[in-house]
Amino acid sequence: MEIKEIYDIFCQYPTVTTDSRNCPKDSIFFALKGENFNGNKFAKNALEQGCAYAFVDEAEYADNEHILLVDNCLRTLQKLAEYHRIQLGIKIIGITGSNGKTTTKELIAAVLSKKYHLTYTKGNLNNQIGVPLTLLSMKREHELAIVEMGASHPGDIKELVDIAHPNLGLITNVGTAHILGFGSFEGVLNTKCELYDYLKKNNGKVFYHNANSYLSERSKDMDRIAYGKGSSTEALLIGSDPFLTISWNGMEIKTNLIGSYNFENVLASIAVGSYLNVEAKDIVSALTEYTPTNSRSQFLKTAKNDLIVDAYNANPTSMSAALHNFQAMKNDRKVVILGDMKELGHVSEEEHQKIADFVAGMNLHSAFLIGPNFEKTQSSAYKFNSVSDLVAYLKDHPISDSLVLVKGSNSMKLTTCLDSL
Repeated sequence: MEIKEIYDIFCQYPTVTTDSRNCPKDSIFFALKGENFNGNKFAKNALEQGCAYAFVDEAEYADNEHILLVDNCLRTLQKLAEYHRIQLGIKIIGITGSNGKTTTKELIAAVLSKKYHLTYTKGNLNNQIGVPLTLLSMKREHELAIVEMGASHPGDIKELVDIAHPNLGLITNVGTAHILGFGSFEGVLNTKCELYDYLKKNNGKVFYHNANSYLSERSKDMDRIAYGKGSSTEALLIGSDPFLTISWNGMEIKTNLIGSYNFENVLASIAVGSYLNVEAKDIVSALTEYTPTNSRSQFLKTAKNDLIVDAYNANPTSMSAALHNFQAMKNDRKVVILGDMKELGHVSEEEHQKIADFVAGMNLHSAFLIGPNFEKTQSSAYKFNSVSDLVAYLKDHPISDSLVLVKGSNSMKLTTCLDSL
């Protein structure tokens, strides 16, 4: 089928799903495939659940007039999203980076929603499937869209910008993340800067943190706006114990974010909001009202402890930042629970040992290192292979009256220990 024909169907039924367990009435189902699943098998079920049409890429399943055959369902989904984006012509802000991209996206969305009707990436849908779904959620009434873009391999960001066609872009930072897929820090940098490459080629504009030498250098010949010290949106860090408080434009902003490492994420949102003419008082209001969710820089108070939960993602850069911030906080009884950092490839052993060594030098009541990578480190901390082992230990050795940092990769499922704290 031609993309125009598919788009005509989408315009009649403008809700897209890739999950046969979630089929809103009159939606369209795309049968995607992975290592352990084949969506083609569930096309008929999707229709029974409420979908108007289903797209498959295996002919044997196209046995219904509402089940339509295409060459490749993922590629068709991406082409449809790109076509829709072009038809609407909405201004799009693309965001990527090793750390902080989701928080920065959420902050920018909070700021811009004070002035504009916008849509933006929900949760962490920032990959080759999530970006098209975000684009397809755009409606004609939307004035702006914010699209988060993640990467695990060279070329990933190029693929996503070629679908999303961003007009504005921001790379939060570049750190030691997903080395397994990139091979080196330079590989990470080059991949993130594929966003810059697209914007430079297409006369786009970049927002950059002027304290980041890598990004300053890579964007020097571009149409760009700086944020940070000496810029037009300069702000002052007042404190972060536990919540980040800053001074900007003669006003104090008390956020609900934990950690001074969120300072530059807030600066980015101020820069984007200011450029897009959001009033200063509305920027302050948005940043004051925003409350993080999804275990990202969250502060939780339980019956026994105060918790800092940052367990959605972890790499050496974000882990180090979280520990430095935690070290600076004033509390006589501090505990850390750290989970393995994933996808670090050949530097994994070295980076886990660096974190273990740093923890050993902190003034802590106790420390717990969770996962097979941390278990291999030389450390006097309590070490467990899994979170379930930790939970079993805590039943007999409860933690109380403490400030507890919980930090690790999402796949470590550290949030399952929160009920024990």
